[in-house]
Amino acid sequence: MYDDLDRPPLRAAALRRALAADGWRVEVLERVGSTNAVVSERARAGEPPGLVVVAERQVAGRGRLDRTWRSPARAGLTFSVLVRPALPAPQWGWLPLLAGVAVARALRQRAEVDALLKWPNDVVVGGRKLCGLLAEAVAPGGLVVGIGLNVTTTRDELPLPSATSLRLEGASVTDRDTLLRAVLRELTAVLADPEGGRDDYRQLCSTLGEQVRIELPAGSVVGTAEAIDDDGRLVVDGAAYGAGDVVHLRPVTP
Repeated sequence: MYDDLDRPPLRAAALRRALAADGWRVEVLERVGSTNAVVSERARAGEPPGLVVVAERQVAGRGRLDRTWRSPARAGLTFSVLVRPALPAPQWGWLPLLAGVAVARALRQRAEVDALLKWPNDVVVGGRKLCGLLAEAVAPGGLVVGIGLNVTTTRDELPLPSATSLRLEGASVTDRDTLLRAVLRELTAVLADPEGGRDDYRQLCSTLGEQVRIELPAGSVVGTAEAIDDDGRLVVDGAAYGAGDVVHLRPVTP
């Protein structure tokens, strides 16, 4: 049972039926520490690609660099997917970026919000963080992509003033079943056409053209974000930085 009629549970059986043709196997868990941890453990045990684990409530989620990600029960979409991409290893840096493209496409089409991408792992609306992604390689040959999307989260429930939710942005759709189907179908499409996904990423990336401050373990660099290179790295004043090298990326305000 649930006591918040504004936040109904996901319809697990309907999701499984609807997404099976795309190769996704959806499991909905009522409460979990981290969906990435659950999927990673299954991947190491030989789980085939296509597993999707969704948490109605996640209590120990992690963002990049082990930052905490929490969300009230059923207020968002918190899920992880297992893919085993047939891509050369140097191109794996693009995979979390392509997952961001799938989220942004789905939100622009279904929720009718002006979703953009902030390198390397955020989906933003109006400069405010709507969704975060975390990708982790796992042997043998797998990648776990975790996605946390704020759907009906209220202003008081958000962890930072710089965050937002679909409801706060006036989205036309806040039904989580519909949104999950849209994101996973876009993920299928973008993995089938990574070159088109890379083009879309560069078009949707709000970081490009900005003056940014890159905070690194040994210091910081300020410059213009010029490009995303063929390995998914951000090029700032001619130097390329991978997501794993960067502690924080912030715009430089005048």
